Amino acid sequence: MNLTPLPLTLSRVSTLLILSGCLTACSGDKPSATGSIIDTTSAQNQSADIAAELPHKAVVYQVFTRLYGNTNTTNKPWGTLDENGVGKFSDFTDVALQDIKSLGTTHVWYTGVPHHGVINDYTAIGIANDDPDVVKGRAGSPYAVKDYYNVNPDLADDPANRLAEFESLIARTHQQGMKVIIDIVPNHVARNYQSLSSPAGVEDFGAKDDKTQTYSKNNNFYYVVGENFQVPDPANGYQPLNGEVNPLSDGLFKESPAKWTGNGSRLAKPDANDWYETVKINYGVKPDGSYDFPALPSGFDTKSAAEHYQFWQSQPNKDIPDSWRQFEHITQYWLAKGVDGFRYDMAEMVPVEFWSYLNSHIKRTKPDAFLLAEVYNPSLYRAYIQQGKMDYLYDKVDLYDTLKNIIQDKASTAQIAIDQAKVADIEAHMLHFLENHDEQRINTTDFAGSAEAALPAMVVSTLISRSPTLLYFGQDVGEQGTEHAGFGHPTRTSIFDYIGVPAHQRWMNNGKFDGGQSTAQEKALRHYYQRLLNLSHTATALKGEYQELDTYQRKLNVVGYDDKVFAFSRYNDQQKLIIVSNFSQDKAKQFSLELPKNLVQKWNIHTHVKLTDLLSGSTYQLKLTPQKQGNATINISLQPLESVILSVSP
Repeated sequence: MNLTPLPLTLSRVSTLLILSGCLTACSGDKPSATGSIIDTTSAQNQSADIAAELPHKAVVYQVFTRLYGNTNTTNKPWGTLDENGVGKFSDFTDVALQDIKSLGTTHVWYTGVPHHGVINDYTAIGIANDDPDVVKGRAGSPYAVKDYYNVNPDLADDPANRLAEFESLIARTHQQGMKVIIDIVPNHVARNYQSLSSPAGVEDFGAKDDKTQTYSKNNNFYYVVGENFQVPDPANGYQPLNGEVNPLSDGLFKESPAKWTGNGSRLAKPDANDWYETVKINYGVKPDGSYDFPALPSGFDTKSAAEHYQFWQSQPNKDIPDSWRQFEHITQYWLAKGVDGFRYDMAEMVPVEFWSYLNSHIKRTKPDAFLLAEVYNPSLYRAYIQQGKMDYLYDKVDLYDTLKNIIQDKASTAQIAIDQAKVADIEAHMLHFLENHDEQRINTTDFAGSAEAALPAMVVSTLISRSPTLLYFGQDVGEQGTEHAGFGHPTRTSIFDYIGVPAHQRWMNNGKFDGGQSTAQEKALRHYYQRLLNLSHTATALKGEYQELDTYQRKLNVVGYDDKVFAFSRYNDQQKLIIVSNFSQDKAKQFSLELPKNLVQKWNIHTHVKLTDLLSGSTYQLKLTPQKQGNATINISLQPLESVILSVSP
């Protein structure tokens, strides 16, 4: 989610949750929203089940669809589509998709597909012009959806035929052996929501609302009764379209009565920093925060998606809020189009029971659907997985933040083991990433300073658990995100405006996808990512067990092993791996890594064995140390930013 120029902090998210009246279940030994106690043992069993669903770890390639195929390098701030260009569905040719797959990709997350507000004239095909006063940027936020039954006309060669063009892209992606994920944003919709493409019998959000009531269970929105919406006062010199003259850019937007804003603001005139271009969806949560829908029975955190579905089928129709049914219909519509899963924006701002309802319906239609949720509050993780039936959640607040802090010399690598222990029972559900559309690009001074500085973190992030890995397009060639596109600020590639993505464009090489214009450094970086991410498919140990080795080294005060080094093991019956990374950007590390006796016994090692680094092909020796009662040692020498993935030879 990125509706404002700045990322949401955890404290800000907590505030938004309070405003929206959607505080939900907590983890550990605290009661959930339904009064049940979370069972971490059941979560561990669920992790085992979900890990077994795929023959290998998943790799999700997130592509910002509007930007991916754009070859225009003008990059004029606030440039129009004609000036700066735009990518199309058709840019995802078989060659492009094969290139994406070469990174180990199993799922392509096409970001920004549902039709959202854009400042372009499509009146010729019956689409009304959008008001710049409630659109951020010129190309618009992809998280302010205005029609869930069609796609962004900017992305089509023939806007009138845009849905068919996306269906063709779905088919091409499937033909290349990858699955398709799109965004669903249940917490809010665009303030100017109007579906022109909804199937017969489907009415728009709010069409039947009783607007004389602030709240009614079957209203889709909340209302500021008796007051009209007012466009926020500009902040920090911001003007829609940077002050460009536009007939609709007049500081006015007709909405009577005003609706609550997407982030929970109840003001008829929200603040400029609110998500003022969106309105909050009502899920049967009363303004005082109490719930107006059936609660899941105690113990449903251990029930299957099928059992959740049966529970909701048993509830009277009158007890199910209308918004629940609306989104159930929307997701079924896209499943029927061939979409394989969804990424849910700001999922924690919507009650867990709704997710149980929605996801159990999805799983009944498509049992292997890939369901990924943006959740930033660790106390809610287990509720959204166990009760909400999510497959995967962002591991942002712990692992991502820790890795970023290590890179920036703000934390010790010892914190990695602590973070991983926190989610030991749900580790297979915690999706890992170092970039996405909300986060800063790695190759900026505000993050790592160079693309290579994050490679040890990428190794740890990719290999430490059974969870999927997310790769954001351009990350693999060191994209910087320094363009001043218009709305928002550099360090993130803009999601609000038309812009080119230079390092990615060099790799794309006018559709050849061969790195023909890339620098040697960019080519080497991409090759590293390819080798690393494809291990997700070939290294069977990554579906097995994890044992951290960091604490043991620190306990023994291993000489040379310090706060810039991290070691752990992954193993199953077929393969044993030892992964060691040096996060230092300027210092080599040499030490004798100690393997504890219990791991040596588990691996049934009785003699010296050869190890092979799966990244470089170099060989190492694992030596038993009888004087230490069954321990084993490996002499490790790491250059700055080097990692080794040592495989024990049979």
